[in-house]
Amino acid sequence: MSIFLDSELTKAERSQYALFRVIPMPLERTVSYGAGTKAGPQAILEASDELERLCNGSEPCARGIFTEPAVNCDGPLPEVMERLALRTEAAVSAGQIPVTLGGEHSLTYGAVMGVARALGKPIGIVQIDAHADLRIAYQGEAHSHASVMHLLSEQGIRIAQFGVRALCQQEVDSRARNNVFFRDAEDLVTTNTLAVDLPEDFPELIYVSFDVDGLDPAQMPATGTPVPGGLGFYQALRLVEHALKGRKCIGLDVVELAPDGNAAWDFTAAQIVYRLMAAAI
Repeated sequence: MSIFLDSELTKAERSQYALFRVIPMPLERTVSYGAGTKAGPQAILEASDELERLCNGSEPCARGIFTEPAVNCDGPLPEVMERLALRTEAAVSAGQIPVTLGGEHSLTYGAVMGVARALGKPIGIVQIDAHADLRIAYQGEAHSHASVMHLLSEQGIRIAQFGVRALCQQEVDSRARNNVFFRDAEDLVTTNTLAVDLPEDFPELIYVSFDVDGLDPAQMPATGTPVPGGLGFYQALRLVEHALKGRKCIGLDVVELAPDGNAAWDFTAAQIVYRLMAAAI
């Protein structure tokens, strides 16, 4: 089994009592354009072996990183989501931060619901994405990658979206109905914005969902739904890091990597995972 940052971890750091619990989720069921997300988690794990321990001035791995076996993605989607929810619920209940590697973005529903059950407190999602993912359903599937944030917002979970540049009128209406905070890509990119303050009433407990298509395709072409005009690598990370200031990260996922044979993109996704771990502590 592949292990995140395997070549750099000491025996103690890879213990099951580590702060970070990596959960591979090779889900690919509702993709609507390019394919390949089921290979994303393994590609990230393999690329992570080339990372350095030091990340943005800290060593997140010193707090421990434990990698679990991949979640079984066979069967009806609600059952698959519950399998992931049980994993993230167990991690948070043990005082750990679940780090889910996707796989398509629909998995965020299961991951967040498990975290919410464990905490029993209001949580908010900071979302990096090219798409709003607020459709009521897409191509007949309620658990679509294009509907995941709709499902979560209907559960009363607050959402802050950064980098969106492809959405429909239904999603615009959903943003207003569910009090979704957003700063879209054209605004962020053209003004080179690196920091946005969340609303004062936004929850203190934050789950980060990072869809790699939030980056510009020039920096991340290995994804099923690339959209021009996206965020830069450092810009996206700085936006998340600023959003977490004064708040607590209680879980995260990195999704929608569709490996295309170029190791640079796999490494980019692995670096994002590790940088988000650094931001979470």
